[in-house]
Amino acid sequence: MALKIAQDSKYVGDDYWKWSVWIEGSANELDQVESVTYNLHPTFPNPVRRVGSRENKFLLKSAGWGVFTLYASVLRKNGSTERLRHQLELPYPSNKLTRA
Repeated sequence: MALKIAQDSKYVGDDYWKWSVWIEGSANELDQVESVTYNLHPTFPNPVRRVGSRENKFLLKSAGWGVFTLYASVLRKNGSTERLRHQLELPYPSNKLTRA
């Protein structure tokens, strides 16, 4: 299984979501990761964020109002890197009408 970015999101109202991303992969693959540096949209405060916690699959929590392509640089313990990307999805709940 290749490494990939996974996500979750929760609509909190007023066109705003809490969201999180993490790295999915086999236990062996995740054990080889030293850290993950996430590159968020440049409008975020501190848009480059490094996460070094294997215990929660290099989880990053944030919040916002718009979708964008998130990039991640996975640094392995052997010094190699892998670049990943993910289109953040922020769906409205089924009972919420979107603005036209």
